[in-house]
Parts: sequence; C-alpha cells; structure tokens
Amino acid sequence: MVAVGICRTDDHVVSGNLVTPLPVILGHEAAGIVESVGEGVTTVKPGTGYTLREHAWFTIPGFPSLDEETEATRDKRASRRSLRSQDFRGFLFPSLPVDINKDKFAKAKELGATECINPQDYKKPIQEVLKEMTDGGVDFSLEVIGRLDTVMASLLCCHEACGTSVIVGVPPDSQNLSINPMLLLTGRTWKGAVYGGFKSKEDIPKLVADFMAKKFSLDALITHVLPFEKINEGFDLLHSGKR
Repeated sequence: MVAVGICRTDDHVVSGNLVTPLPVILGHEAAGIVESVGEGVTTVKPGTGYTLREHAWFTIPGFPSLDEETEATRDKRASRRSLRSQDFRGFLFPSLPVDINKDKFAKAKELGATECINPQDYKKPIQEVLKEMTDGGVDFSLEVIGRLDTVMASLLCCHEACGTSVIVGVPPDSQNLSINPMLLLTGRTWKGAVYGGFKSKEDIPKLVADFMAKKFSLDALITHVLPFEKINEGFDLLHSGKR
C-alpha cells in the first residue's frame, strides 16, 4: 500500500453508525504496488501498480460489477488478511453542489461547479430553492453525505418528470425512509451507485491513461498528505471540514 484516502464512510465505522465485524482494516480508497503474487495469477505481476478493488462476485453484461454474496461467504473470504497471526476483515470489500461549509466553495468552482449554495442562507427547504433556480428541478442530483434528510432533499429537488437522484453516501445502520410513491410515479428515477458504477478492471486504467495524458487534474482534490502515524490528525481534519 502506498496511499489511502480518509473517507467519511470509514468514520461511520469508527463512530459506530455503520456496524461491521471487528477487528477490521478500514480504508477503501487506496492504491499501491504489487509485491508478490500467488500461483496461477497472470493478470498482475510484482511491480504492477493497482487500485484497491477486489473482484466482482456478480456481473451482468452491460452493467457495473456488483459484489453479491451471503454473509457466510463474506466472512470466509473477508478474514484473509492477517497481522501477526490475527485475522482482520477488509472494509467495504475494498475498492478504490449544495454544502453548509462555505470554505469548500472556491475549490468546488475550481473543479467546475457553476453555483455553490449554502442551505443555511435560505428560510425555505433547499429542494424548493433548487427547483426555483432550475425551472422545475434538476436533471441529476447526487447525495454524497449519507443523511436521510439530504437523501430526501436530493430526490425532491429532481424534476418530477425526468430527474434522476443517485444515492452515493452511506447512511447509518438501522435507519429507514418512508416516502410517498407519487414522488416516483410522475417519472423521477431514484437509484444508488457503488464505486461510481465503474467496472474497475476496465475503467480505472482508462482514467489513469487520461490523467497521465493531462486531460484532467486531480491535484485540487488532495487537501493534505499525512504519514500513517498521523492518521488521527487526518480524521480530525475530516471532522472539521478541512479535507
């Protein structure tokens, strides 16, 4: 492992909002270099660079890869990692504009956002603000926080006839939403996405090639680089909204 991002989803496990069997190695946005391979491995070799994403258990032609397995199967394969004879589970079976934090607006615009909106600046629900701004609702919305109220706001800000809302953030365990089916009957689409809908083995190399060809930059996305010994400082930065 060379580097790993600190994600709010990891923090959900630390806080207990997302329950996973312990002990567990957190971190699922990682990259590294292959050190050695086992018998029969032909797709990679020592020295190969990679992003952390285990193979898919369930694939439908034309659709993104999905991990589909029973808890029993998951437990059997999840404890393959060990440190000094103790087994650890992998987390998330590893893989890899609206905000109340105005400090992030400048960077959002640098990366292509055309509008930055703080819900706290308005007296009405943010979904109503967005529908007024977009003449009836947005074409696409992505909820990336994992809060039930923002999941609902993300759906409600979509155009009633043709909007699509995508759930990306991981909500806390044991929380459910009740909705009026009429919110979907008029034509909205409500869906989820894990890993961005990518087929990692095919799509990540294409992204890497485009990045190396300077077709886009990722530098602005990296706010801090810390050694592993300062991981708790990294989580403090996450909590403070500075990363």
